[in-house]
Amino acid sequence: MTTNPAAFEMTLDLAGQGETEALGRELALFLSAGDWVGLGGDLGAGKTTLARAVIRALDERAAAIDVPSPTFTLIQLYDDLRVPVAHCDLYRLEDASEIDELGLEDIEDNHICLIEWPDRLAGRLPADRLTLELSVSGAGRRAVLAGHGNWAGRLERLRLVRRFIAAGQFAGADRSLFQGDASSRRYERLTLPDGRCCLLMDMPDAPDGPPIRDGRPYSSIAHIATGIRSVVAVNGELTARGFSAPQTLACDLGTGLALIEYLQGQTFYDLIKAGEDTSQCLLAAVTVLAEMAGQAWPDAVTLADGSTYTVSPFDRDAFAIEAELLLDWFWPAATGTVVSDADRTAFTDIWSNLYRHADTDAKVCLLRDFHSPNLIWLPQRQGLGRVGLIDTQDALLGHAAYDLVSLLQDARIDIPRDVEEEMLDYYCAWRQAAAQETSQTFDDDGFRRAYAVLGAQRATKVLGIFVRLAERDGKPGYLRHIDRVSTALERNLAHPALVELKAWYDARLPQNLRKQLVAGR
Repeated sequence: MTTNPAAFEMTLDLAGQGETEALGRELALFLSAGDWVGLGGDLGAGKTTLARAVIRALDERAAAIDVPSPTFTLIQLYDDLRVPVAHCDLYRLEDASEIDELGLEDIEDNHICLIEWPDRLAGRLPADRLTLELSVSGAGRRAVLAGHGNWAGRLERLRLVRRFIAAGQFAGADRSLFQGDASSRRYERLTLPDGRCCLLMDMPDAPDGPPIRDGRPYSSIAHIATGIRSVVAVNGELTARGFSAPQTLACDLGTGLALIEYLQGQTFYDLIKAGEDTSQCLLAAVTVLAEMAGQAWPDAVTLADGSTYTVSPFDRDAFAIEAELLLDWFWPAATGTVVSDADRTAFTDIWSNLYRHADTDAKVCLLRDFHSPNLIWLPQRQGLGRVGLIDTQDALLGHAAYDLVSLLQDARIDIPRDVEEEMLDYYCAWRQAAAQETSQTFDDDGFRRAYAVLGAQRATKVLGIFVRLAERDGKPGYLRHIDRVSTALERNLAHPALVELKAWYDARLPQNLRKQLVAGR
């Protein structure tokens, strides 16, 4: 605990209670468990008003949640919010020894700590914190925000975001958190009084991780996007061809901020979980992939600022490093051991040989996560436009079978085997007919072989990723999908081209052992 000086400050003039509450709602968009927020100022300066706005903005049930001042109780817990909150009012604290009785050390890691009168904790505040000093200013209030430690950069980001929004067509919009994906991107939904809305994508350039092979980090080897340029480039290319990716309404490539179209529809995942008939949706999505496979795709896209974004190929290194996630994460979780050098070498050699089946001269755009959570049904649109495409930033150029596998062997929902086979037959027939129209050929057997190889590679990768999400990121819910992914892997391993890989799995990680990982959690 320390009282290090602020590294970044900003001053806001708030015209009345409404703007004070709006600031609280804005702060809630940036807060997460473990954050400390100190609220200083004289009596009546608006500390409780702001804290109440933060807490209500984090309530997913109703904004009218009762938020009494904790002046007499000293601390009030709100454990049922999107992020739990501990709201403290230390005005009546008479002795520093009373601080220990609050029990903050027991809850600070999994709560947002909103502290009124933080000066009472002098010398015991964490190095990473946000403080707000409120004062009466004319008919309104003035708020001086100070970011300490890692909050310096976060507060500067908050300032950049509010300036970006204020400069565009959605200035003055109501801002609310929009649930995104598992990445570090942050989304807000902006809604104007007339009902128009869009999404704010907050995606600053991410720093490279540590080098893991040949001096390169994992993101470079696997071609994982590290900034917003990829999203703008890929979405722009898709929309120009008539596909329903979100249009970019405004962007600042330098700061990693963009306003993008809000595709108002339901994801395939939500429709399926609700028991809706999604046969039409699935057929439309397969048709989108078949249409994409028939087009020529560039390896470079020119952006609005004149720069060029390069679309990487799904090369041998990316193919292999993804498969190795199984050895690095799934293997130790399933066996309790570290994979031996001999087993790792055998594994990597097999995948190196299999890559030839996944390589192709006719490279198409791969979105890599073409599956139910990232597909939005837009029945109000026509033809190919009925399938909304999101989470496109990691797109590569490679074999068309990859995205078809993502769709038909979905890791999160059950696609019946007969439906998968029917859709695979439909896709191949569509490609065959399209090839004949242009006096070309479509290698049905080769495509199905690649489908099995890429299906095995994707299942192998996902097994590793789901354990990583559970072990590293504290998201054990992903383990419930392992049985489904393992079953899909087993089906792919039955293809004759995968006999060597099947033997490796049967000898070291057979399906019954893979399933035990779930049973033991």
